[in-house]
Parts: sequence; structure tokens; C-alpha cells
Amino acid sequence: MLRELVLKNRSYRRFDGNTKITMEELIDIASLGRIVPSTANSQAIKFMLVNSPEENNVIFNTLGWAGKLTDWPGPKEEERPTAYIILLCDLELGKNKFTDDGIIAQTLLLGAVEKGYGGCMLGNIKRQELATALSIDTTKYAIDLVIALGKPVEEVVLEDITEEHGIDYYRDTENVHHVPKRSLEDLIVHKSSN
Repeated sequence: MLRELVLKNRSYRRFDGNTKITMEELIDIASLGRIVPSTANSQAIKFMLVNSPEENNVIFNTLGWAGKLTDWPGPKEEERPTAYIILLCDLELGKNKFTDDGIIAQTLLLGAVEKGYGGCMLGNIKRQELATALSIDTTKYAIDLVIALGKPVEEVVLEDITEEHGIDYYRDTENVHHVPKRSLEDLIVHKSSN
């Protein structure tokens, strides 16, 4: 079951703009972030939940979507996310909790997949522009990550690394998103023997 969720949890960048995510669903997804481990149990990561078209548009315009796809400006208007969760670090509770961000973001994305949605973690953010537009007090909060959510409309295929593409993800002529992955053999540097 977990393996299936992880395999379905890809970095989706194109969504069905007509499939809305309710605030109740966003709250349920965010509730998973409350119960995960936290550095020194600081629980410094807070959530901003957004699903209104107006705020979605503001957030979208502050994000960079796919650095390796230099000729792709991001999803078309009808393929944009229908919800976002912004991860904010409460600066009174902790700074630079990047381990927490990763644990929380992956957990939230797995929760979204379980509900039939998908998403993408985005760190390429015009942070000051986003803070200003959404009235985020940057003396109190740091914007760590933005998680874009929606009903995926793209196919993402995992494949072995080739000489042609290396580790660079790419889209083919059918707009299928290909993600090269290193072999497990290449990742394991040591195995104990019995």
C-alpha cells in the first residue's frame, strides 16, 4: 500500500482546473503534517491553506515551475493547481527546519495522493512578492515551501538513467513527463553480510 502511494506521488505540474479541492480536504491533508516528527519537537512549521481562485492566481504568479524544462513557462491556465499549502516556519519556534519541511511536505503529498489528488513541492518562490500579496508577516514567518495541489492530468513515467538524458527530466512529443532514476544498486553503498 505505501509503495503504491509513493509510486503515485510524482511531481505533477499539470492539473484539471475544474476539479476543486475543498477546504475540508485541505484541512484533512494538513492534519497529517501536525502528527509527523519534528526537530526537537519544535513544531515550527505552520500552514497557509488556499483554494480560492483569486489567491491561487496570486500564488501561481510567484512560482517557478520546472527548471529543467527551459522552454516551458508552466501550466496553462486551465491546468493550474486548484489549491495550495504554503509551509511557513514560525521564527519564534525555530529557524531553517528543512528536515521538518521535507517530512511534512512528503506526508502532505502522500495524503493528497490517497484522496486521488497529486501535487508538486515548489521551492522556486518569489518570497517577498508572495509575502506582500498574501500579507504574510516576514518578521514572524519564513516562507519555506509551496505545495501545489490538484487532480493531475499528466502522465509521469519513471525510467532508468540513459546517456542521452542523464538525470534531467523531460517531456516527450506526447507531453509525457519522464523522470530518470538511478538504480537501487547505484544508491546502496554498503550492505552488511551475515
